[in-house]
Amino acid sequence: MTVQNNAAHGSPPLLRVFVLDGDQPERAYEFRQPFKIGRSPECAVCVPNKFLSRSHVEVVFENSEWTVRDLNSSNGMFLGDARVAKYTVTGTPTKLRLGLGGPFVSVHMDVPPSAQLSTHPAVPPTPSVQSYVQHYFGQKEEGAPIGQHTMFVRAAFSEVQKRQRNNWLVLLGALAVVVVLVSGYAAYQHREVGKQRALAESVFYSVKALDVDIANFQRVAIETNSDSWSSQLRGYQERRRKLELRYAQFAAAVGGRDKKLTEQQQLTMRIARIFGECELAMPSTFQAEIEKYIQKWKSTGRLARAVAAANEKGYTRTIAKELLAVGLPPQFFYLALQESDFDPYISGPETHMGIAKGMWQFIPETAIKYGMKVGPLVALRRPDPSDDRHHWDIETKAAAQYMRDLYASDAQASGLLVMACYNWGEDRVLPLVRSLPANPEERNFWKIQEKYGRKLPAETYDYVLSIVSAAIIGENPRLFGFDFDNPLGHLESH
Repeated sequence: MTVQNNAAHGSPPLLRVFVLDGDQPERAYEFRQPFKIGRSPECAVCVPNKFLSRSHVEVVFENSEWTVRDLNSSNGMFLGDARVAKYTVTGTPTKLRLGLGGPFVSVHMDVPPSAQLSTHPAVPPTPSVQSYVQHYFGQKEEGAPIGQHTMFVRAAFSEVQKRQRNNWLVLLGALAVVVVLVSGYAAYQHREVGKQRALAESVFYSVKALDVDIANFQRVAIETNSDSWSSQLRGYQERRRKLELRYAQFAAAVGGRDKKLTEQQQLTMRIARIFGECELAMPSTFQAEIEKYIQKWKSTGRLARAVAAANEKGYTRTIAKELLAVGLPPQFFYLALQESDFDPYISGPETHMGIAKGMWQFIPETAIKYGMKVGPLVALRRPDPSDDRHHWDIETKAAAQYMRDLYASDAQASGLLVMACYNWGEDRVLPLVRSLPANPEERNFWKIQEKYGRKLPAETYDYVLSIVSAAIIGENPRLFGFDFDNPLGHLESH
């Protein structure tokens, strides 16, 4: 690690810099003085990457802030998908990319810890022995006679109280120490949980950013059939696997402190994570909403019938295989259920975009875009043997590719936003997404609901939560009272 000399009191706060260039090991730096990042050996952080200019960016401390400035480089500096000329560093790790194909640079500065709580709480005063004597025996009027027996009792009580007073002082002192230790430990635990939660969320959104890159690289690798692209893709996938494992450990450490979660709530959090939403940032109302949709599924036999049909006709394994082949969660299997109950010959209602057909309900324009032929009965609500949309295997492959492309779009690998795009159309959903900050932490279904809930059709909201709740049930159907097993359970043995 390269460490600059510490400056005197009043110098800039310590800046931490982490550089990740392709498959190279991550490099860490610490600075208190301005520096440059670029391809030139004269730069304090030299990265021999062809996408970097000789002096690509400079990092300076001005107006009490660390600022990263692009030095008019050819390939620019990016925050998420947006090219930026400068970025003001905060205490939260933020990942910048130098050039579209260049290295990632994570920067954040140390923030002084908040003032510690006092560890010397006042000890309440101990009642005196005399107050007890006065309370229990009272005070005779001056000159009033006192019996010999009373005098002996008072003397004995006084002696006992003297001994007890010493014991109480020791006990209260010990209790005060225990209170201080417990309070300090509780405060420490609270701070540590907050730090772990923030770190876990940071790792989670790094995984999502990688998901976007992987989806783009996967599309290019498939289209070009290039070994070099495929090799780089495998490197991204391995890095994602390690980050996902690290996030799971952090999330377990944070979530493990809450012993009150039911098995159903744990499944909800698991499915949220699988579909690309951080369960640690889940709105407090989401569990209750999911419960309503689970009850809807329980009120009808539709879910059990559809799953049974998919298993019987061999759809389940093929659908899961095609989804996994393009890096998507196999739980998107339930999107086909919501669209058609796995009926490959179904036709939807007539719309201005034409008639959707098949198990995945492709409209004609999207079907053609993904290489399918539409038949001569395209304008009629009836099966057409010449229409590829009625060939469930062909349409499944196209649906997987379509959802993969949505993953790589401004939807930022949010599975719930992918579902919303699939139902309402990406031309309607993505403009709303683009109005949000350009990073995966802000671009998710919950943020869209928070800001544009009234603009989303009730049908789309119902569509998304129906799929999510079906996926939750599918993880353990018998827990919810259904008489069938997890249709995707065969994947756990691979």
